[in-house]
Amino acid sequence: MSEAAEEANTYEDQDYELTETSIGAFEWVSEVLGFVPSLNKLRGSTSDDWIDRISHMYTVLMLVVFAIVVSSGQFFGDPIHCWCPAEFTDAFEEYTKYVCWISNTYYIPMTDSIPDEDEIRQEKELTYYQWIPLILLLQAFLFKIPNIAWRMLNTQAGINIDKVVRLAEETQDGSPEDRLETIENLAMYMDKWLGTYQEYKRNIIVRVHAQMTKVMCCLMNRRAGTFLTGLYMIIKIIYVVNAISQFFILNAFMATDYNMYGIQYIESLIKNEPVRENPRFPRVTLCDFRIRQLQNVQPWTVQCVLPINLFNEKIFIFLWFWFVLVATLACFSLLKTAIYHIFKQNKIRYVKKYLKISNEIHSNYDKKLCAQFAEGYLRNDGIFVLYMIAKNSTDLVVVDLMRELWKIFKAKHSPNNNVANNHAGIEDNEMAPPLGEKEPLTDDAYQPQ
Repeated sequence: MSEAAEEANTYEDQDYELTETSIGAFEWVSEVLGFVPSLNKLRGSTSDDWIDRISHMYTVLMLVVFAIVVSSGQFFGDPIHCWCPAEFTDAFEEYTKYVCWISNTYYIPMTDSIPDEDEIRQEKELTYYQWIPLILLLQAFLFKIPNIAWRMLNTQAGINIDKVVRLAEETQDGSPEDRLETIENLAMYMDKWLGTYQEYKRNIIVRVHAQMTKVMCCLMNRRAGTFLTGLYMIIKIIYVVNAISQFFILNAFMATDYNMYGIQYIESLIKNEPVRENPRFPRVTLCDFRIRQLQNVQPWTVQCVLPINLFNEKIFIFLWFWFVLVATLACFSLLKTAIYHIFKQNKIRYVKKYLKISNEIHSNYDKKLCAQFAEGYLRNDGIFVLYMIAKNSTDLVVVDLMRELWKIFKAKHSPNNNVANNHAGIEDNEMAPPLGEKEPLTDDAYQPQ
């Protein structure tokens, strides 16, 4: 074989090895990136609203990113620099830097004299800056807890809300035949679920308990149709408590008045005051340590600079305003949800709106039956599932699904079906009049709400 041929074979072998190496590296990167969760995975659940996702998704993601930024500055950079005496060697300076980082420094303004008493110095110590990444990760976990609790407990209602919402959302991408089939299957599935958890006893105790659960949703009665709504109200309360408690948690960790941090920052901006060193996140601090030399213990006080506090200050001033926004939205969402579920007319109006859009109400009897459809058949939990579908897909899906459930309800609760009527709470004097006696609605009745 000639030298040229051998050289060509050598290049081909090298190209092959390079290709194999590239493929192996690409597969390794793909495996590593596979562990990084996407936003869809971080979303966690489709059975909540956008205000809940601000807490358990966007806030968690933001806190994790901040924790990574701060920890990278601590572990891969120089989080502290100390001005050491001239007689310190390089080893002494390195030791001083590490001992001042792991021990707590303290802040004394430049205009004040350094106190001689150790007790006063200890009162001025900064005990939090080493633990900022862990504090941020703890906050992220606390914001995720309500969503974890919701996902674990909502299945106890007897229905998989996430799967129902996901199937309803997927109907927008399929063919008309597949869409109709999926809507019909969802309607049959919800009808079976609603019928399974109906009250089978109608004594005075059951009725009183049912009325109490309608007013106090937190009692969470599956057969009264208030389990999901009651659980959702409790989760909403946890979101509010968690958002407000973040200020007190940071007060405890930082030993500072964090509640007033944002207000003081706004006041300084309004007064056009010059930017001064913040005593909550000081950049220049003092550090006391002792060095043992034979039988002598030599105390030292050095001045240190904390560059990491430049980032901590900006991060926590942003988090102050963000937590205020999250707490405000959580309180608004809780109040809105409570008002909606306490007053039954809201639920009847919600159901009637979609039935009018699909042109399913044709008489005064249909109006009366619509109230029974909302209160006795769907109840709070059924309407809640439809509300979640509307929030996570479109109103068109809810219109079709509501129409199918309405057809099933009318077929089951016809005037001749007394057993089903009793389960839905329809009395004998509320039965349908003959077909010839049905009165058409006026034009105003067909205006969507």
